Amino acid sequence: MAGRRHAARTVDIWPGFVDALATLILVIVFIMMIFTLFEFYLKDVISGRDQALAQLSAQIGQLADQLALERRSSVELRDTVARLTDELQASTSMRERLQQELAAANAQGNKVSADLEDAFKTIEADKEKIDAQLAELDALRKNVQTLTLLREELEKKLDEQGGALTSERQLSKDAQARADLLTRQIAALQEQISRLNAALDASEAKARESQVQVADLGRRLNAALAGRVEELSRFRSEFFGRLRQVLGNRPDLRVVGDRFVFQSELLFPSGSAELEAGGRAQLDQLADALRDIASHIPADLPWVLQIDGHTDRRPIATAQFPSNWELSTSRAISVLKYLASRGVAADRLAAAGFGEFQPMDPRDDEIGYRRNRRIEIKITSR
Repeated sequence: MAGRRHAARTVDIWPGFVDALATLILVIVFIMMIFTLFEFYLKDVISGRDQALAQLSAQIGQLADQLALERRSSVELRDTVARLTDELQASTSMRERLQQELAAANAQGNKVSADLEDAFKTIEADKEKIDAQLAELDALRKNVQTLTLLREELEKKLDEQGGALTSERQLSKDAQARADLLTRQIAALQEQISRLNAALDASEAKARESQVQVADLGRRLNAALAGRVEELSRFRSEFFGRLRQVLGNRPDLRVVGDRFVFQSELLFPSGSAELEAGGRAQLDQLADALRDIASHIPADLPWVLQIDGHTDRRPIATAQFPSNWELSTSRAISVLKYLASRGVAADRLAAAGFGEFQPMDPRDDEIGYRRNRRIEIKITSR
């Protein structure tokens, strides 16, 4: 009985052992599957990180290239600024030298003009004197011819009238003396004419020299004027560049040729010449830029800020503005007065109105009307 219980107990352990072993194997397989999945996940994560690191490396390379480019640009910009500074100093020195040369040329031109006028007066007086002396010489020559004929007559009479030989000889001597006197007078007049011709040649040479000096002075003055025009163009370009920076790129503000164009809607209400708050703000920026530029323009450079008003072709007929002439002129004057009130020199401002007679856009629609309603501002010479 005890043996059967022992055998039964032995048989009962083995299935439990098998179950435990199977369970252990399942656990091990499960753990291996978890490790496999974790390894796959880690590989995916590591692969993604490698890609991210590669992208970051590429971005770092791009940033390094951009940094190198910026450094090169900075070096080039510093070189450009240094070169422009040297050119500005050279231009300033050249401008001062040209101003001195212009002043000297003006003084020399005045002196040359005075000398040339004196030379012309001397030549005119000498010509009158020479004409008078030539007339006198011609009369003397006629007298000599008359006396020569008289002497020939007397000699013929001497041959015919032998009885009156003594008196005729005396008369011939008197005639000969008069002829000798006239000959000496003619010689003196010829010498005087020679001196006058020499003086006339000297005066003409002096006049030619004065003309050469005047021509050279004219060329120098033209060169100086061309330099002043170029200098004014440079300041005008600088003024437009400053306005672009201050006012920015806006569709209602644009540069057309040598003019800066404001659309009227930016400054004025419809049918009015009273500046709006937004328009005054824009003109404040314009006045600041203009005052800054004007402080660098030489005082003797004859520049002026021209303000032109324009309207569209649609007529207006009010008590204040009977036509577009009055409206465009009033708007230009309003801009002028406001700039003067903001510190721009009044003697550097000018205003004009052109009505609808100088359109910028030929189209007869709202787009054309809007483009033609404008205020144009430009720097020009007086």
